[in-house]
Amino acid sequence: MFNAVLTYFESLIDPFPAEEPTRPPKTFAGFCWHYSKGMWPILATVTLLSATVAMLEVLLFSFLGNVVDWLSTADRSTFLETEGNTLIWMTLVTLVALPAVHIVWSLLFHQTLLGNFPMVIRWQAHRYMLGQSMRFYQDEFAGRVATKVMQTALGVRETVTKILDVFVYVTVYFLSALFLVATLDLYLMLPFLVWFAAYVCVMWYFLPKMAVISKRQADARSLMTGRVVDSYTNISTVKLFAHAGRELDYAKNSMDQFLQTVHPQMRLSTGMNTGLDLLNNLLMFSVGAVAIIQWLNGAATVAAVAVAAAIVTRLSGMSHWVLWEMAGLFENIGMAIDGMNMIARDREVQDAPDAKQLKVSSGAVSFDNVSFNYDKNGRVITDLNLDIKPGEKIGLIGRSGAGKTTITNILLRLYDIDRGAVTIDGQDIAMATQESLRSQIAVVTQDTSLLHRSVRDNIAYGRPDASDDEIIAAAEKANAHEFIMGLEDSEGRKAYDAQVGERGVKLSGGQRQRIAIARVFLKDAPVLVLDEATSALDSEVEQVIQEQLFNLMEGKTVLAIAHRLSTIANMDRLIVLDQGVLVEQGTHNELVAADGLYASLWSRQTGGFLIEEKSKAAAE
Repeated sequence: MFNAVLTYFESLIDPFPAEEPTRPPKTFAGFCWHYSKGMWPILATVTLLSATVAMLEVLLFSFLGNVVDWLSTADRSTFLETEGNTLIWMTLVTLVALPAVHIVWSLLFHQTLLGNFPMVIRWQAHRYMLGQSMRFYQDEFAGRVATKVMQTALGVRETVTKILDVFVYVTVYFLSALFLVATLDLYLMLPFLVWFAAYVCVMWYFLPKMAVISKRQADARSLMTGRVVDSYTNISTVKLFAHAGRELDYAKNSMDQFLQTVHPQMRLSTGMNTGLDLLNNLLMFSVGAVAIIQWLNGAATVAAVAVAAAIVTRLSGMSHWVLWEMAGLFENIGMAIDGMNMIARDREVQDAPDAKQLKVSSGAVSFDNVSFNYDKNGRVITDLNLDIKPGEKIGLIGRSGAGKTTITNILLRLYDIDRGAVTIDGQDIAMATQESLRSQIAVVTQDTSLLHRSVRDNIAYGRPDASDDEIIAAAEKANAHEFIMGLEDSEGRKAYDAQVGERGVKLSGGQRQRIAIARVFLKDAPVLVLDEATSALDSEVEQVIQEQLFNLMEGKTVLAIAHRLSTIANMDRLIVLDQGVLVEQGTHNELVAADGLYASLWSRQTGGFLIEEKSKAAAE
């Protein structure tokens, strides 16, 4: 029964809302509202319950005063008859009303809000960040991005709940207590007013300083995490270059920057605690002094003195809690603002408002007067006009930096072009959804990184609904099945169930490449992009897979990049680029006969370059 109640409250908020995430506002209030708007019925109820708890607790202090008066003046023989109804009501408040309100508040706060609220934010922010451009991720640490998504979710939750729950509770509690003291003795109210004014001054002085430091600390924390994760992610490079010491210095620098935000924060904490202890002691002394004076003058009853003393004790404890809650609030505001500055960025590449699903029937690809550059410092692609027929196999050739990979990035719409249009079967890819575009293009790159999942999951990434038989068939075509059957990870999982490690580090470069090729076999998309697809393979395996790749190319439109020209010399047409400009095109034989840039590159790779240099040296 109790588990059913807990489950009910846990299900009041869907932690994974289905609506498409949008860019959150860049103002802090708007940012918090954006990620809280689905929570407001629960937040409003929790706030109302907090106010009710505060008023009921003050009511108990009033009852305590009555008890003191009864003990001093009541007639024992008629006490129950006279005060029986009051005792019944206070029994119901103490044993029924207050516990019931506390229970409902706890269920809503702990079961409904604390877990689901930040998860909703993480889910929406993560989905939005997955839509960020390649340029965004090239400029940021992956660990830094992940840290900010995680800590921003907590920052927003704590900011909203502290403002609504703590602030309302404290405000209602203090005003109710002040009203109660005033009804007992106006002079007893004065120390509380002076204390409250001084308390506000303490917060006014310390908390903004804490907010500034907290924002710096959140950024320093994400930088520290990003650097540490960067070292772990590239551990092979660190070890190969024997730079563990250098990485320690790199991480130590960021850790020291983080520590330089911690020390000032702790100094402020010491100052706040010291000031608050002094204020609380003065409050206790002044209330006691005023109470005794008023009692000696006959102006205050014993009940008034008892209630005032009880409220002082309660406020002394509460004041520390409130101050730390407020300090935590500003710390969380700092974290949320720091995360907001990253999460609320516009997506560089976005689907058009009326984007449609791309439908590929034949696979004709066209680049119409396309120009593009990465950083506005110079064009990478200039006025490219290229028509690729359905099923045509194209080889892209050129020196490093000529724009070969950029053309494939443009085709995949990883970046938006500056001008011109790219079409597939007459459909402008800028007017198609990115997901539908990329689902029609299969890619094998030179730098293959796998997901930290099983071999099966990595191959099935090409088609998640594929059966085990289809996955194995794809692996066999990529000449990968044999080595996969011999895999076993540290947890004892074998073959297709074995985990490949982060970015596939447990596998060799050739093994990773073969799994990537198997993934493409399984995807079986109508357009195929091969960017140095067999560069990580040894000659024997490359020959076997090249034969399979030619089978895969049948009936598909292919764009292939290879520095070893012999691997793409048999393509239907070769496109030669130089500094982002198409300078030559034709078959291998036609380009060799033309004695241009391609002929020069071919000559160097087949030994002509070395022969020419030796001849020049002999002549000299």
